[in-house]
Amino acid sequence: MSEQHTYRVIVRGSWDGLGDEARARLLAEAADHGLSSMRFTEEGTLSYAPSPLKHFSMRFVVVSDAADGEEMAGLLAEDRAGARLRELGYGFTGLKSTVTDLDTMKVNRKGVRRADGASRR
Repeated sequence: MSEQHTYRVIVRGSWDGLGDEARARLLAEAADHGLSSMRFTEEGTLSYAPSPLKHFSMRFVVVSDAADGEEMAGLLAEDRAGARLRELGYGFTGLKSTVTDLDTMKVNRKGVRRADGASRR
């Protein structure tokens, strides 16, 4: 069994060929897909600005084999994004992903200051 890594993936794209009904639905639901909706989930969360209704992003958590790397995690997320958008009836183009491997990222922690002003490390 190979080691599993957890990836956070942001998939970005542009709306393309939106019909009147899809455009109206996106505009009506825009408040539900703003900054406060930006969460990383397995099923993905969609966010976009209503004006202009041009670009969108989806955030995913992808768990896959570490040996497959970040490129595979990005492809999996792009696949999920495309499937979900097609299911919703939204036209899109130009999916591109940005991937962060949570298991290998380095966390720089600053020293914590105590009440007496001294620093703890």
